[in-house]
Amino acid sequence: MDELIDILDENGNSTGRTCLKSKAHLKGLFHPTVHVWFYTCDGSILFQKRAHDKDTFPSLWDVSVAGHIGAGEDFVLAALRETEEEIGLSIESSDLKEIGIFRSQHKHSDTLIDNEFHHVFICELKVPLSNLKRQESEVDDVQLFSLTGFKTRVTENQLEGFVPHERNYYHLVIAEIEKEFNS
Repeated sequence: MDELIDILDENGNSTGRTCLKSKAHLKGLFHPTVHVWFYTCDGSILFQKRAHDKDTFPSLWDVSVAGHIGAGEDFVLAALRETEEEIGLSIESSDLKEIGIFRSQHKHSDTLIDNEFHHVFICELKVPLSNLKRQESEVDDVQLFSLTGFKTRVTENQLEGFVPHERNYYHLVIAEIEKEFNS
């Protein structure tokens, strides 16, 4: 779905301009997105398997919830909206813990360049997987992975089957979730 999004400069600052998402991807314009990582109190992390027909990284395991921020949309509200849309889970803004903004660049083809600033959150998953309702056009599956096992995968660079985010991004997410267990 094409939508109007805000355009950022290469440092993540607003340019005051907007354009359609398709144009931003065509021209490689920076724009904001949200990532929400869900974890469980027993040490698991929720991944979604991207739909098999997605333009980018089809059928790979990825962040629990992710999406573009609409033009003028508050990033926290975007995180709540995307969570409801992609996995059918209604949460409150107070459930989210912002852990940072991460710059990401992927050139998928000459006509699809993803230059994004991810507003990254973590959130405890307090319901069983059976309560989640996948948005079938976006998500083929959801699965809990052991946080310890995933940390080992990242450390040993054994990430086949996962979206190729930078390892320092994955390390940040893991460290922030681990802090929640130690607090």
